[in-house]
Amino acid sequence: MFQSTGGIGQPHQVLGIVNATAHLMLSSETIDAFESMDQLFVEVQEKLAERATAKGADGIIDIRFNTQSVRVQVAPKFLVVTGYGTMVKLVQ
Repeated sequence: MFQSTGGIGQPHQVLGIVNATAHLMLSSETIDAFESMDQLFVEVQEKLAERATAKGADGIIDIRFNTQSVRVQVAPKFLVVTGYGTMVKLVQ
C-alpha cells in the first residue's frame, strides 16, 4: 500500500475517496503538548491504509490533512487530524 500527497505517473483506476480521523484529548497538565499531533498523523495514515486495502486499492494518492485544536467550553482541549485521499488500483 503506497500513500502520496501527489499523483502518480502510472495508469490507474480510481476506486473512490477514503478518509480517516484521529483525535487526542489533552488534560490540563498537557494542554500544550502539540508534539502529540505527530502520532495522530501516523494513526490517520494507518487507518487510511486499512480502509483502502479493504476496498482492494493498491495505494492512495492526493492525500490531504486537516488539523484542528478544539476546546469545548471548560472541557479539555482536543487535537484532531483528518486525512483524505483518492484510492487507486494500478493498471497493467
